[in-house]
Amino acid sequence: MPTVNVDKENLFKDLGRVYTTEEFRDLCFEFGIELEDDTSEKEMATKEMGAEKASEFSERGIYRIDIPANRYDLLCPEGISQALKIYLGQIEPPKYVVTKPEKLIRMTVKPETQDVRPYCACAVLRNVTFDQFAYENFIELQDKLHNNICRRRTLVAIGTHDLDTLKGPFTYEALPPKELKFKPLNTDKEMNGEEIMAFYENHRKLGKYLHIIRDKPRYPILYDSERTVLSLPPIINGDHSKISINTKNVFIECTGTDLTKANIVLNTIVTTFSIYCKDKFTVEPVEVVYPDGTVRVCPDLSDKEFEASAKLINETVGVNITTDEIIKYLAKMSLNASLYDKNDNDRLKVMVPPTRSDVLHQCDIIEDVAIAYGYNNIPKTKPHTNTIGVPFPLNKLSDMIRKEFALSGFTEVLPLILCSHDENFAFMNRVDDGKTAVKLANPKTAEYQVVRNSLLPGIFKTIAQNKKMALPLKVFEVSDVVFKDDTMERKARNQRNMAAVYTNKTAGFEVIHGMLDRIMAMLSTKRVAVGEEGGYYIKESENPTFFPGRRADVYLNNKVIGSFGIVHPSTLEKFDINYPCSALEVNVEPFL
Repeated sequence: MPTVNVDKENLFKDLGRVYTTEEFRDLCFEFGIELEDDTSEKEMATKEMGAEKASEFSERGIYRIDIPANRYDLLCPEGISQALKIYLGQIEPPKYVVTKPEKLIRMTVKPETQDVRPYCACAVLRNVTFDQFAYENFIELQDKLHNNICRRRTLVAIGTHDLDTLKGPFTYEALPPKELKFKPLNTDKEMNGEEIMAFYENHRKLGKYLHIIRDKPRYPILYDSERTVLSLPPIINGDHSKISINTKNVFIECTGTDLTKANIVLNTIVTTFSIYCKDKFTVEPVEVVYPDGTVRVCPDLSDKEFEASAKLINETVGVNITTDEIIKYLAKMSLNASLYDKNDNDRLKVMVPPTRSDVLHQCDIIEDVAIAYGYNNIPKTKPHTNTIGVPFPLNKLSDMIRKEFALSGFTEVLPLILCSHDENFAFMNRVDDGKTAVKLANPKTAEYQVVRNSLLPGIFKTIAQNKKMALPLKVFEVSDVVFKDDTMERKARNQRNMAAVYTNKTAGFEVIHGMLDRIMAMLSTKRVAVGEEGGYYIKESENPTFFPGRRADVYLNNKVIGSFGIVHPSTLEKFDINYPCSALEVNVEPFL
């Protein structure tokens, strides 16, 4: 949960009254946030640095408030204050207006950016008046967004500039590191891209973002019409256009790899701080032109329409309130609701403002009704049905198999469900047909690229990391693997498998074979002749993970459910295992 520091004096002034700590704690709980601490700058600094070094810090009171991770509109004091005033009925939710200037400022996105950070969203706040608190909150909100929805600037990076120091139109380009040159924020020396990377290598704050573009052949950069650099996203802004407490016109640009999140970030900033504009809650749009000719005017501050059922709200929350009351409760959460048809008291049209990007589904609307109604006010009721809990059949079967492996001297392991593409295919001597594995669109590292189709890679990695353990090593896992499946709603399905590996100075094929027979006996599944139904049999396999002539497929009712054998030496070499192994992997779902 993000934590926001809120100045108590300013907050009480906005709310129109002074709260005790317990009163404000209760208000936070009712609204769905949490008061973590009632403290001060000096008290926080004393805990971190000691009393002597903290003597210069202010004793002005601060509330530290924990915010739900998806409530981006509450990541600064202005957002919290406004939301609480709406919740308390002191003000109506503001109506945000996108102005219509005679000529739109234009941002042209060049084709070279498409391989680095292809998207850009911009806006302008005109005639802004900051005080010291508002200015610091403006900077702090950007940091909070960078660490939250922006995923440490990997998805979106925010740049804010003094528009009066720049001249439009603007361009968003990507240049080789040596070809760009500018003076970074709060520095006196012009540097090219390579020099900037070296300069900030050990920087406490910015050093952790360098990896995002360091190895790219081109770095993204924004220019005005006179080739003045605005920023080098996602690293640093230019010094020329830096904002200050005296800035009147703020140009905001959000570049990134995810257009949806860039728009959410932009909307969050402009809706929160448009309160400081001369014409409150007004935002000037910017025209963004993409290489393919697409023109987007942003920000889009229109409300989004959702449909909700009053009956479902009552049933889900466990209350019995009228439609008018539901509309009143939604208004407390900044949602404007009305009936589609005056003759139908069930269908509600709910308009969600741009500040509430967390509302994605009717269930979010139901949650807001529950919060506004008050969880402590929901009447306690006894269940309408009396049920007895029973184990989920697949989990019960899995536990029986686990017990049998454990009684046979095997140790259970629990590797991660994600693995690299090579571990899932090449290391197992398998070819990726493109129709089997679920692949991550944007994996954080090469180690987590696909969702595993087999339990064996994880077990092999576990054995490789435990070479110092005494032989033999006998390990097993009973868990899920995932396959693509176009017949399913989510285009993928889980499958419960069991797998075991035995490693020693000899392969121990008879141990794994015996373990298979033991599991089958426990499951009351008899051995039958090849081709017969009513039991299981084994037949020579072509599974490339195992050694030819020492491998077999397991059949149940004439359908292949798994395989076992001596692991192929090339597989052992790729997983860095020095001793021969025998392995078994079987789908357990057919036994239900």
